[in-house]
Amino acid sequence: MSRVQTVQEDQAPAEVQEIYNKIQDNGAKIINLYKTLAYNHRIFRDFLKLGNTLLSKTELSPKLRELAILRIAKLAGSEYEWTQHYPVAMEVGVSPEQAETILNWSGSKNFNDEECAVLQYTDEVAQNVKVKDETFRTLQQHLNDRKIVELTVSIGYWGMVARLLEALQVDIDDQSVSSVQELFGSKS
Repeated sequence: MSRVQTVQEDQAPAEVQEIYNKIQDNGAKIINLYKTLAYNHRIFRDFLKLGNTLLSKTELSPKLRELAILRIAKLAGSEYEWTQHYPVAMEVGVSPEQAETILNWSGSKNFNDEECAVLQYTDEVAQNVKVKDETFRTLQQHLNDRKIVELTVSIGYWGMVARLLEALQVDIDDQSVSSVQELFGSKS
C-alpha cells in the first residue's frame, strides 16, 4: 500500500488537473506514479517533460534505453518500474530471453557486445556513480558522445523514478501483470 495518498483526478487542484487533461488528451492514462508526483505541479510538469524527451527525442536506441531501464528496475527491486517498462521493452525489440536474464546479464549469451557495454555502464552508474575508464572506453566503441550523455541521463532519471516508487511504496496500477511478476519474482 502506498505510503502517501495519491492525488485523484476529482481532487486535483487546477494546475494538476490541467496536466492530467494533457496526459489523457495524448491518449495516456493517469498512472499512480503521476498521482503521487501531483503533490507539486511544477515537479510533476518538469518530470513529465524530461521523461517524454528521454522517451521520444533522443538518438539513443529505444532498445538500449529499455535494457538499461529493465536493469535499473532489477537493481532497485522496483516491480512497478519493471511492470511499466516490460511491455515497452518488448515493443522496441528487447527479447523475452533478454528480459529473463537481465539480472545475470554478464553470464548470458543473450546480449551482443553493444548491449553488454550499455549494461556494464548502467551497472556502474547505478551502483557506484563512478565509471571505470575501461568501461567508458568500451562504451565509446559503440555510442557517440551524444548517445552516452542521453544514456547517462536516462540511467539517472529511471534510477530516480525507482527510488521514488520504492521509498513511497507506490501501488502498481491495475493491470494484468502475472507474466511480469513471474519474470520479476514476487516481493516479500
